[in-house]
Amino acid sequence: MNQHYLVFLFLFLLTGNISIAQKKYHYDYYNNGLTKTQGWKSTTSKEGFWYFYHPNGKVSHKGSYKDNKKEGYWYFYSTNGKILKEGHFINDKAEKWWIIYDIASRITRKHQYKNNKKEGFCLLYKNNKLFKAEQYIKDKKTGEWTDIFSFKRDNPNASL
Repeated sequence: MNQHYLVFLFLFLLTGNISIAQKKYHYDYYNNGLTKTQGWKSTTSKEGFWYFYHPNGKVSHKGSYKDNKKEGYWYFYSTNGKILKEGHFINDKAEKWWIIYDIASRITRKHQYKNNKKEGFCLLYKNNKLFKAEQYIKDKKTGEWTDIFSFKRDNPNASL
């Protein structure tokens, strides 16, 4: 009988630990009653997909967390709901391609990032047309092309 008691106690403790580690959907609110943030939270950190809102109720930014760090693709918006930028995070740092928009939601730039620094190419647009390309290494500009033909000639294997 004592052995059954220990097995029961072990299962109870195991079940208790599992429920502590489970995620719950979490909300924070502004003083005006509108939602400020919402997303999945474990007992110690943000996990999974989250939404953040401006005080007027429009989405400010949204994306996923892993162990309380931004992970995956994120979107950022102005107070009137227009897209401002979007891009990848890995371990809370900007990575890969990021797209930057103007107030009319037209692409103005596309940057490559590595470890939160510009690393690779930056493509600049005017009126939705590519007009300049730049190259960066560790956030420092190392090259510039003002016509797309020269850029393609000098960088035939560039992943754009």
